[in-house]
Amino acid sequence: MNTFGTIFRLTSFGESHGKGIGGVIDGMPAGIKIEYDFIQNELNRRRPGQSSIVTPRKENDRVEFLSGIYEGYSTGAPIGFVIYNENQHSSDYNNLKETFRPSHADYTYTQKYGIRDHRGGGRSSARETIARCVAGALAKFVLKELSIDIKAFTSQVGNISLSKDYRQYDLSRVEENIVRCPDEKKAAEMIALIDEVRAAGDTIGGVITCVVQNMPVGLGDPVFNKLHAELGGAMLGINAVKGFEYGMGFDGVQYRGSQMNDVFVQKDGRVSTLTNNSGGIQGGISNGEDIYFRVAFKPVATILRDIQTLDKSGAEVILKAKGRHDPCVLPRAVPIVEAMAAMVILDHYLLNKTKHI
Repeated sequence: MNTFGTIFRLTSFGESHGKGIGGVIDGMPAGIKIEYDFIQNELNRRRPGQSSIVTPRKENDRVEFLSGIYEGYSTGAPIGFVIYNENQHSSDYNNLKETFRPSHADYTYTQKYGIRDHRGGGRSSARETIARCVAGALAKFVLKELSIDIKAFTSQVGNISLSKDYRQYDLSRVEENIVRCPDEKKAAEMIALIDEVRAAGDTIGGVITCVVQNMPVGLGDPVFNKLHAELGGAMLGINAVKGFEYGMGFDGVQYRGSQMNDVFVQKDGRVSTLTNNSGGIQGGISNGEDIYFRVAFKPVATILRDIQTLDKSGAEVILKAKGRHDPCVLPRAVPIVEAMAAMVILDHYLLNKTKHI
């Protein structure tokens, strides 16, 4: 499946070392002002080569729109776009053509399709996520008109994590450091750890936290399209993601119902809750409080060390990966998490418009 969404839909195409990555976005409301500089900035946040702690692959990642925008506004027609690849080093992957990299999609992809583009992972490469960032940026334009704000940040790298509630951090400072953490001291520790891991030819994982504020009440359905399930599916569809939890998540299991229940109160003329252990979603439907969730990313599977594996014939071989790879995916994954959240929230906002005549 290469299409995501129901009303606001993205269909993406392209491979890591092909001519380019692109997509078609359907369901974009007409008359929305399109700010090209904002879209490019979203791509720059995901772009390789942006700092010393990410892959050094150099790509301008300039998006070219082909349709659906006229005189700076969306027309309601499908929006087609493409980002051309400019800096592939496909020869770096020649030694992988007959080899299955551990914890990659090489084996499963080959078994499923019987053919595999080994260059940079082909279609299973995280480079495909650039199309999601374009769609997410467009979704953000609509959400901005609804005053819905989405912010993600790195909250943990390895065993270094933020200890405070997200409300105690200034999330406007996330872009002030290369690891995208709102705590300056913790950010420095995270960067030092990533540098240490990179120097050893290894990788490290972590957690990204995302917050959606100014949410309307009523998005999501009570059965199969629960809002948290849709967000979870969107996040688990990002490369290297291994876990998703919202609200109190797994930590909540140690408390009793009397401690976890979010008591309803009147606040500023509207129904609110004293606490938000539910993470802004109850019964699968948004309740108007902040939605907050965490996404766990595994260490990048490609390590620059000798590692034992198998080739296509089943023989044991020693693999040493070449090429340019992220020692930690989190800094570049922050805008991807935001993009997927924006697409889900907008899609459910539009779906909610179909519930009443």
